[in-house]
Amino acid sequence: MSSHLDYEINKELGECYLFMGELDKAESYYQKAAGSNGVHPDPYLGLATIAVQRGDLEQALTLYHKAEEISSSDKSLAGIAMISAQQGQQEKAFDLYAKALTMNPENIVALFGLVQAAHMLGRTVEALAPLGQYLELNPGKSEVRYALGGCLVSCGRQVEARKHLELALEMDPAYAPAAELLAQL
Repeated sequence: MSSHLDYEINKELGECYLFMGELDKAESYYQKAAGSNGVHPDPYLGLATIAVQRGDLEQALTLYHKAEEISSSDKSLAGIAMISAQQGQQEKAFDLYAKALTMNPENIVALFGLVQAAHMLGRTVEALAPLGQYLELNPGKSEVRYALGGCLVSCGRQVEARKHLELALEMDPAYAPAAELLAQL
């Protein structure tokens, strides 16, 4: 059997076990995948996810960097950013999230991470464009429209915020956070 086929099978099994929450089995298959063909970032991203779930941020950071060295991607950048944010490095996190979003404007982890970092840094206005780009691609995503509404409110743009919150509720009438923020306006 070819090492590429071994790699694919082990990677898929790692993903399945990770999805089911069986971290030890997932870790074992990801390690086999990494060993059978060390030129793919995916096993390292999987191992990093496991490390995050176990609360081992240093190990996760090492693995995200390893994946990033093999092939830069929005996933590895968002992972490094997430850990940077948890370590109190908001500026670094913001920049990495922004870079991840230039690679993939639909990376929801990077998008919400950027919004959070922007609020903490007082740079909320810089989150408006990435939120808008995401909504151009996925207009029905209530959580993103709500985040945009919240950012607009904190930028003093209540009229625009109201439009987005009303639209979010039109598409998803049961979305309570949008209703609450709209009531405050």
